[in-house]
Amino acid sequence: MRAGVAAAVFLAVAVSCAAAAALPMFAEAPEYRNGEGCPAAAAGVCDPGLVHIAMTLDAHYLRGSMAAVYSLLKHASCPESIFFHFLAAEAVGEDPGPELLRRAVAASFPSLRFEIYPFRAEAVAGLISASVRAALEAPLNYARNHLAELLPRCVPRAIYLDSDVLAADDVRRLWETRLPAAAVVAAPEYCHANFSRYFTPAFWSDPGLGARVFAGRRRPPCYFNTGVMVIDLRRWRAGNYRQRIERWMEIQKEKRIYELGSLPPFLLVFAGEVEAVDHRWNQHGLGGDNVHGSCRPLHDGPVSLMHWSGKGKPWDRLDAGRPCPLDHTWKSYDLYIPSDGNAASPALGPALSASLFSW
Repeated sequence: MRAGVAAAVFLAVAVSCAAAAALPMFAEAPEYRNGEGCPAAAAGVCDPGLVHIAMTLDAHYLRGSMAAVYSLLKHASCPESIFFHFLAAEAVGEDPGPELLRRAVAASFPSLRFEIYPFRAEAVAGLISASVRAALEAPLNYARNHLAELLPRCVPRAIYLDSDVLAADDVRRLWETRLPAAAVVAAPEYCHANFSRYFTPAFWSDPGLGARVFAGRRRPPCYFNTGVMVIDLRRWRAGNYRQRIERWMEIQKEKRIYELGSLPPFLLVFAGEVEAVDHRWNQHGLGGDNVHGSCRPLHDGPVSLMHWSGKGKPWDRLDAGRPCPLDHTWKSYDLYIPSDGNAASPALGPALSASLFSW
């Protein structure tokens, strides 16, 4: 019996160590405190003075998430009044699971107010169709559809952010975006983009689909990037918007109407109903394309949030020694510690040597 217990303990430790080895090392970030005029911080997630930010969290994009959190805190006027809600896949296979990710986040941000919510891949696995890129088929890409059910009901709204963003402004300004009674989602819209290309010819030629889907909406449908959204969670729940999105995913299973993973169902439900936000809050497309070595500059105009959407990610290009010019801006927020122990980000200075963590 004792031998069996010992074997079980050994196996548990081995599995834990294997999962931990999948996570990179990170430094402890500088600590930021609320300035004058910030709301008094109350204990608990239901504090009405909080700004709520939701992100997904996994091993592959953890480096990006850490940099994003650091940038949001650094540029916030009231950093202690930000509450982060992280959605993480359960510990299966190569996924480290919520608990190891929790330790990694807490080690780099000891004072951070956050919670991690386990997301079960089975909740969406049967709804996901093949996409043009395998990365777009990951179940965690669809976790944002479940925000209203996973977050506490006292949270009235949340800013959803992808892991490949950097803030260059106080996120409270985005949080305070006005949502009129008819709106559930606010996001920057891009009406110059060719909206028709997000759906297949079969969609546009079907008399029961196509333009008929968007008829009667508040305004003409436009493309918006789902990596930066302000979501009214109460209206989302009241309108059963997860079910509306999933209905389009079911139709996609029956008839191929789009190619791009989790984005088109959002467009089908919300395009033409989105409350427009200034483009400064999503300078997207900075990922470019690593395969072809293409880099993209910032769009004209002011910048409050940069978004490395696209095939290329700044951390991959930096590690490969082929960074795009804007990747150096991202690097200044990089908490990653390479295996040789040399800091990747000189901008952190002494903070890097204070604490090194590997989970």
